[in-house]
Amino acid sequence: MDTPIIFWILFNAFVLFMLALDLGVFHRKSLEVSLKEALSWTFVWIFIALIFNTIIFYWKGQQSALEFFTGYLIEKALSIDNIFVFIMIFTYFRIPSKYQHKVLFWGILGALIMRVIFIFAGVALIEKFHFTIYLFGSLLIYTGYKMFYHNNAKIEPDKNPIIGFFKKFMPVTPVLHDDNFFVKLNGRRFSTPLFLVLILIETTDLIFAVDSIPAILAITQDQFIVYTSNVFAILGLRSLYFALAGIVHRFWLLSYGLAIVFIFVGIKMLLIDFYKIPIEWSLIFIFFIITASIVVSLKIQKTK
Repeated sequence: MDTPIIFWILFNAFVLFMLALDLGVFHRKSLEVSLKEALSWTFVWIFIALIFNTIIFYWKGQQSALEFFTGYLIEKALSIDNIFVFIMIFTYFRIPSKYQHKVLFWGILGALIMRVIFIFAGVALIEKFHFTIYLFGSLLIYTGYKMFYHNNAKIEPDKNPIIGFFKKFMPVTPVLHDDNFFVKLNGRRFSTPLFLVLILIETTDLIFAVDSIPAILAITQDQFIVYTSNVFAILGLRSLYFALAGIVHRFWLLSYGLAIVFIFVGIKMLLIDFYKIPIEWSLIFIFFIITASIVVSLKIQKTK
């Protein structure tokens, strides 16, 4: 499963290039992202991911290609679920659309760093202490259960311990100062509400990572496959957010679909030493559940 270091370097160089292109060329100024632009970038990221999936197929074989696509599918569905939370955070702090891209850019950059740590730590734990795979499986089943019965999350920043801890050391301005995270007023440095939003975005992704990384480790322990499938899903999250922000509330059954997926991959982990569910069957099941939850959500309106 070891991938030569040169491929890690090349892939990360590509990621850094795309991020630099995004912020340094296409979004140098804080402007509202249009639906057309968001949809275009969404399709671009999906297209690039599929091209990379094809490269994996010819390089590592069909099994690795299926593992990449399955991991990417899970992460992409979780990205849509993330958007629910992002909308609540931006709405709570009344962040204008033209500033949201910058927050998501830096939030996703931080998410990439956290995912690397989680992936290597998770694989190392499974390799050194095999029994941890049962802990991850149990965690996924518990997460799936929680998603079924705690589906109406509310954003309460004042009760967030990390926000409370931050405010003890850094004063926060009551209003935004353009797209600045920090400002200097009367010789004193202040944080702006925009930086509090960034903190919440990062902590939200941390919580999602705790759930999503074990889910992909149930599919494969190939660090390169886990990492790249995560990265492609995360890189497309910004454009997906702006493309779906207006209609994502209609995907009200997606959380239930993800709950079923989490329970399934949790069971898959618990059975791994007794019966290994073929990746083809896993992909078909996950694809069917996620697609069905989205299609049925659009067909059936949620009752209030």
